[in-house]
Amino acid sequence: MTTNIKEATGRIITELYGYGHSNKAVLASLRHATSITSQQAQPVWPVLIANLEEHQLSISGVPTQAEVAVYSAVRLYAIHQQGVNDHCVYASAGDEAKGMQLFSALANQRSHEDTRVALDRRVRMLLATTNVNSIINSLSHMVSILKASDAKLKIDYSLLALDLYGLQLNHEHANKVRLRWGEQYYWVKKVDTKTEGEQI
Repeated sequence: MTTNIKEATGRIITELYGYGHSNKAVLASLRHATSITSQQAQPVWPVLIANLEEHQLSISGVPTQAEVAVYSAVRLYAIHQQGVNDHCVYASAGDEAKGMQLFSALANQRSHEDTRVALDRRVRMLLATTNVNSIINSLSHMVSILKASDAKLKIDYSLLALDLYGLQLNHEHANKVRLRWGEQYYWVKKVDTKTEGEQI
């Protein structure tokens, strides 16, 4: 199930980006529709629903955890992509990949003294929140902050969709996601201060 969510999110973003010919109308609708049930979200339904598995779709009209996770990640991508025409702001994260996980990218912003206190406050509040809708709303503000600071940044929105799915599963999974986000945000790479010839 989780692999399907990651792959579906990547396919949807790739289709919306259209190899540089973005579907601007759908992306605009996404940015304005905070929920998949919003009437403004309907333009993205054909792409989103076509890329989900049948068991991931709602049968009651109440969005499934998969629908909420994928829609929210794709919406965050749309917020980030707005006004960026020369490249896609989505890319896979990993050793050889060019994308970053969202909270690792936010961690890079902590090096700027002028924004650290405000950003730390926002992240602390987000990590303490248990309401998924509040978390998604906070993430949209975080993405806007990243976009304003570095237009060339690429984020792995597929992994973010997985995290958003995990937040909804149960208390234990949600705690794991929050810990992982905290580790990505607060961990600082240690600089090797040894000089040449120095023994350990």
